[in-house]
Amino acid sequence: MLLKRFHLLFKKGFLFYASYNIRLFVFLLFQKVDVLHANDLDTLFANWLISRIRKKEIIYDSHEYFTGVPEIQHRPLVKKTWEKIEKLIFPTLKYVFTVNQSIADIYKNKYNVEVKVLRNLPFKNIIEKTQTKESLKLPLNKSIIILQGAGINIDRGAEELLEAIAISDNLFLCIVGSGDVIDFLKKRSCSKDLRDKVLFTGKLNYSDMMQFTMNSSVGVSLDKDTNINYRLSLPNKIFDYVKADIPVVCSNLIEVTAIVNQFQIGLISPSHDPQDILNTINKLIDSNEQNQYKPSLQKAMEVLNWENEVKVLINTYLELG
Repeated sequence: MLLKRFHLLFKKGFLFYASYNIRLFVFLLFQKVDVLHANDLDTLFANWLISRIRKKEIIYDSHEYFTGVPEIQHRPLVKKTWEKIEKLIFPTLKYVFTVNQSIADIYKNKYNVEVKVLRNLPFKNIIEKTQTKESLKLPLNKSIIILQGAGINIDRGAEELLEAIAISDNLFLCIVGSGDVIDFLKKRSCSKDLRDKVLFTGKLNYSDMMQFTMNSSVGVSLDKDTNINYRLSLPNKIFDYVKADIPVVCSNLIEVTAIVNQFQIGLISPSHDPQDILNTINKLIDSNEQNQYKPSLQKAMEVLNWENEVKVLINTYLELG
């Protein structure tokens, strides 16, 4: 596999995306390809132009509802530019993927284009549990709650989760990953009511992260319905929790709730009030002491794995011939 890294003069903003697409266009113009596969809207324009010029098939892989991301909602010119690019290209596309049915339905209604769902699921292979609570410096006398992710940001419920831990004496929170709210969480965790109740590991590779997840009692996902992208989100961590064989406490978002209820792998918190979050976690822990969720989690893993999901992608490439 060829990996090409571009070194650009601009690091952010309009000039970054413009220069990136120009470089990508020039690079692709001289590459021997049969199919162009564009990941997200910020790579689509250059790929689409090349597909037109060279008469090659193009696949668009939309990893989120790009024009709904919170970062551009208060930047009208930026948002309008991306919307114009999407409106120009999307109706011409034949092969499109996105990460869940809700976003697929939006694109279908907006552009009358069939969109297939391709979720980012973990491999089915079993990860050996090589670490213990003791070796990971986790307390032995408390239930471990894990929050993992590369985007632990504002409006994703981490602040309220921390407050729920603060009013409990029986829970310990492990936060694996990064995000723009981490510094605030670290500062808050220095308070007396959170002393010795929280561990921040920072970013870890997948196998190391999963050691913490497999030693936890509950996995948490508490994104808020503050924008359309969060409302329709289906975080990867949900599937990592399933792979680690631990039940889930989540917020009441469309796609997450559908998965949790379909496979009976956890509970929905009625709100983001810290007491509601704590009550839901404790209820889940109490019910899971008899391994109530273990059969459901194992059944879910038989379905929610990359070996099953990748068939959608393979069949599309076979269709291309």
